[in-house]
Amino acid sequence: MTMMSKPVGIIGTGSFLPDNVVTNFDLEKMVDTNDQWIRERTGIEERRIAPEGMNTSYMATEAAKKAMQMAKVTAEDIDMIIFATLTPDMIIPSAACVLQANLGAKNAAAYDLQAACSGFVYGLITAASYISSGLYKKVLVVGAEILSRRVNWNDRGTCILFGDGAGAAVVSEVPEGYGIKGVDMGADGTGGPSLCIPAGGTAVVANDQRVEEGLTFIHMDGPEVYKFAVKTMGRTV
Repeated sequence: MTMMSKPVGIIGTGSFLPDNVVTNFDLEKMVDTNDQWIRERTGIEERRIAPEGMNTSYMATEAAKKAMQMAKVTAEDIDMIIFATLTPDMIIPSAACVLQANLGAKNAAAYDLQAACSGFVYGLITAASYISSGLYKKVLVVGAEILSRRVNWNDRGTCILFGDGAGAAVVSEVPEGYGIKGVDMGADGTGGPSLCIPAGGTAVVANDQRVEEGLTFIHMDGPEVYKFAVKTMGRTV
């Protein structure tokens, strides 16, 4: 547990969701599952799916604009952009640099952070650390994904879980008594094979054969991920 040397918190938030909704009843027509099974095990009733032509950076830009409006800051006030995503528009330039250009945040450093489901939390803690140290004053943290394009819609174990959307927060120093009181970060790389996308990196290059074999989609060992999550979340809380 780490405490901030001065109070740092969120001063504005924003979000964006695509209009297209896929319900559990829609999934019943696609794979062997049902609404009750999904709701009892996940609490999920529906998910949003980005249409063709909509990219992660677009969703992030819309969410960021709302966060900046709530925070009453301009693009030029932003010192740093941390973009948590594992589904950027492309490998380079980074999604953060695309977002910087979209916003006109010409004074901001910008980089992507890939920590999957933990990405926004990692980004928030990192932003708070920058501000607490005095290095930056206003940091934009964004988490955005289009996981529908990384899901095998014939795999009932994963297609029920993932969707598309974006959230953003402006992080800044705040008055005493407010803000982040403490943080806890960790990782366990030994569990990597239980939740992975086998192809697309340098170890297994994506090509037509790998796409055909489904190696560019999310692969998950559901029971192992569940056991890890329950144990870890209990310990960290």
